[in-house]
Amino acid sequence: MKALEELLKSKKYKKIPFQFLKTQHLLLKADINGVKGRFILDTGASHSCLNRDVKDKFLVQTQPSTTTAAGAGAVNMETLLSVKNSLKIGSWKKEEFSIVLFDLHHVNQALSTYKVKEVDGIIGADVLMAGEAIIDYAFKKLYLK
Repeated sequence: MKALEELLKSKKYKKIPFQFLKTQHLLLKADINGVKGRFILDTGASHSCLNRDVKDKFLVQTQPSTTTAAGAGAVNMETLLSVKNSLKIGSWKKEEFSIVLFDLHHVNQALSTYKVKEVDGIIGADVLMAGEAIIDYAFKKLYLK
């Protein structure tokens, strides 16, 4: 493990810890616009998203979107778009970050059945691709470049 960590550090990757929830989802702490939150890391989500209910908490400005969202048992959900945000995960940063907002009630409801605290959103493949992500499941580390 130490060899991998040193190699990735030499390639300018940032090491970010995550934890497994009781549901086996990966939980990350991240800041949007300087506000801390709880996010599921979801390799199957095409875009990162934020629960509509927390848009004021994260200081996001939204605009209408014609795109609908689908996933985890919900389809055709209306969305909003927020552009020009800052995202910080560990020491990795992305400026001019766009995020989709929609109702994540179904996700948090599923988590609550396992007595898991609500999440504010999902970190998706857009961030993973931008950061050339490497996920080390055994040592619960996400590496972003």
